[in-house]
Amino acid sequence: MSNTALITGASSGIGAEFARYHASKGGDVVLTARSADALQALAAELTAAHGIKAHVFAVDLGAAEGPAALIKQITDAGIEIDILINNAGFGGQGRHIDRALEDELGMIDLNTKALVALCHHFGGVMAKRGTGRILNVGSTAGFMPGPLQAVYFATKAFVKSFSLALEHELRKQGVTVTLLAPGYVETAFADRADLRGTDLAKGTKTPASVAKHGYDAMLRGDLLTVNEAGLGFAVNWIIPLAPRRLVMKIIERMQAK
Repeated sequence: MSNTALITGASSGIGAEFARYHASKGGDVVLTARSADALQALAAELTAAHGIKAHVFAVDLGAAEGPAALIKQITDAGIEIDILINNAGFGGQGRHIDRALEDELGMIDLNTKALVALCHHFGGVMAKRGTGRILNVGSTAGFMPGPLQAVYFATKAFVKSFSLALEHELRKQGVTVTLLAPGYVETAFADRADLRGTDLAKGTKTPASVAKHGYDAMLRGDLLTVNEAGLGFAVNWIIPLAPRRLVMKIIERMQAK
């Protein structure tokens, strides 16, 4: 039986750890990100360690034609996707009007538009087949507004809302959708988002622990999971009841330098 996982943003961080964990269970992987060299190195590592098949497609999913190009390459290769893990994404620190508009729109393209396109295609294929799993990587940022990362927090709020609704639509056709909403994880994300030196970039969770947590939740068919119990309680029960302006002041302070 096929057990192939498509993992976006697989060249490093949580994405690479998803690939390692899935491969350790004997599953084949389809790895995609912009960096062909990093993907090829990971593919070689996984095939040597676990004897699985690792397909590499170097694609910029943030580009307008990126998702369609990836779908075509996978289809032309005759690869059947059983698990879709939408992990690719990035953030960026600073006031919205002070940041380059190109960067803000690029964030929307990768964090939301690419995710929607892949869910639409592969979710549709899975629904027709009557089985499949989708794991979308959101963030606890999606539970609140985020001054100094206004667009990033908004994209993750979109991913949260979209994932929950999609799960409701697809479950009756044998497809589960799980939203993984981690807190801060020590990856290259902080460097690209320019968060070094902020209180936010002080988490201790590793990419491997977060990937395992999310993957296991996906296998159980969980709807939503936060990798830290205390943080999960806060975003679900405390922040929604707190005054909005107070929440935004706290978030701004955490992300300020």
